[in-house]
Amino acid sequence: MKSIQFRSLVIVFLAGYFSFTASAQGNSKADPKETSQKFAAALFYIENFYVDTTQSPKLVETAIVNMLKELDPHSAYISKEELSAANEPLEGSFEGIGVTFQLSKDTILVVSPVPGGPSDKLGIQSGDKIVKINGEEAFGSKVNNKWVMDRLRGKKGTTVSVDIYRSGRKDLLAYDIVRDKIPINSIDATFMLPEKTGYIKLNRFSKTSMEEFYSSMEQLKTQDMENLILDLRGNSGGFLNTAVELSDEFLNADKMIVYTEGVNSPKQEFVSTSKGIFEKGKLIVMINEASASASEIVSGAIQDWDRGLVIGRRSFGKGLVQRPFNLPDGSVIRLTNARYYTPTGRSIQRPYDEGVEEYYKDLYERHERGEFVHADSIHFPDSLKYLTPGKRVVFGGGGIMPDVFVAWDSTQYTDYYSNLIRKGVFNRYTLEFTNSKRAKLLKEFPKPAEFKKNFVVDQAMMNAFKEIAEAEDVKWNEDEFKRSETMIRYQIKALIARNLWDMNAYYEIVSDIDETLIRALEILSKEDIFSYLKSAN
Repeated sequence: MKSIQFRSLVIVFLAGYFSFTASAQGNSKADPKETSQKFAAALFYIENFYVDTTQSPKLVETAIVNMLKELDPHSAYISKEELSAANEPLEGSFEGIGVTFQLSKDTILVVSPVPGGPSDKLGIQSGDKIVKINGEEAFGSKVNNKWVMDRLRGKKGTTVSVDIYRSGRKDLLAYDIVRDKIPINSIDATFMLPEKTGYIKLNRFSKTSMEEFYSSMEQLKTQDMENLILDLRGNSGGFLNTAVELSDEFLNADKMIVYTEGVNSPKQEFVSTSKGIFEKGKLIVMINEASASASEIVSGAIQDWDRGLVIGRRSFGKGLVQRPFNLPDGSVIRLTNARYYTPTGRSIQRPYDEGVEEYYKDLYERHERGEFVHADSIHFPDSLKYLTPGKRVVFGGGGIMPDVFVAWDSTQYTDYYSNLIRKGVFNRYTLEFTNSKRAKLLKEFPKPAEFKKNFVVDQAMMNAFKEIAEAEDVKWNEDEFKRSETMIRYQIKALIARNLWDMNAYYEIVSDIDETLIRALEILSKEDIFSYLKSAN
């Protein structure tokens, strides 16, 4: 009886969305009763007359997945089993032992313990190798990321036993680790730059993002920050409300931030309040082709109100809002229920008329057209041009076009450099180097700023690095090495800094060769950042 009730609930739910699809596409409204009966009849005939045994839950799940594919690229089905992992980045935490790890030659290598987490409190260090978990050997071909997470993650308060090999120690170190809630930070870095400029890199819009943002701003203001660079490059989005709250911190009261609207979703407007903590001061938002959704809401609001400049490369172009709907078995449909529009009325959603596959090929085609290198390869029709209150032209219909375009320097990204990353050479070398010299390095460079200023990746280090590269079957290429040498040396230095401290130290070091960030600082050095824009054009 329960299975029949469950199937009926699923069928009724599906029926509603068949009707929704028909109306959204402008077709005549389908009869919900007829639609549900049609689906139920098909399922009944399959279950009772098909030649072999069937699995109804799997059939229904497949039907849902394929139905959603017919709607748009961002509506999605998430099974009960996948839901926790899918929500994790936006919830801002998970439960486990609190380590970042990587697999090195079928061995679990601790990249770093999460500060303040269970492993950190017990003294587990970067470079430690986990060789046993609950008495089971934790190395060899059976070990992959899922295998590790299945054993190290678990409910808060439960215990997992690990045996660790540490360089310089003869015997294995045994730890009983009590799992706890581990934060997933949405801010990767916060530090000061020249020109009294603060820098914040936000990687997602999660439940904890605003709390982290306030903490970052407080830190920067104690260091006399006057200007701010908000780095949203690679930020694929998150919660709409978080994007609205963040935008509100930069805008005066009563300004439209974004509005949403759909066939079955009445127009909803989100307007700024008077509570903003950085409503004055020069502001630059950095974006690229991987900045999407909530990132585009923030950059669109800043651009449309002439509050600051957006620089970098054209963003992804996701202007659809998803709403979660729970299904009876604990699975979820994230259904696109509205489009969002920037204050000037722009929809930045890319067309998806030709299907999901073609939609996701767009970034590849942008690259092939040379868009990442040449701004003049991007063309917007006049119908997609909008004017800001300051009479600046902005564009809709395919992402946020930055006010200042910064090309991607493809010349440094050689095959040799890519192979070093793909084979894990950077991580292996920098972890081994850090662990062999950790005490000496921290004594010589007590703070990241001193390390950044005085540490040099010398020739002896480069020779050892090349040896590891050759051992990992990365063939030497003199010409490509020379083209990538600056990036290689900075990457080595930055990863050592990360191993000694945190990701903040990493970003501080690579900021020296970050072309978009360098351009942002150049613009901020001008008395009026908008006069720079006028002179540049």
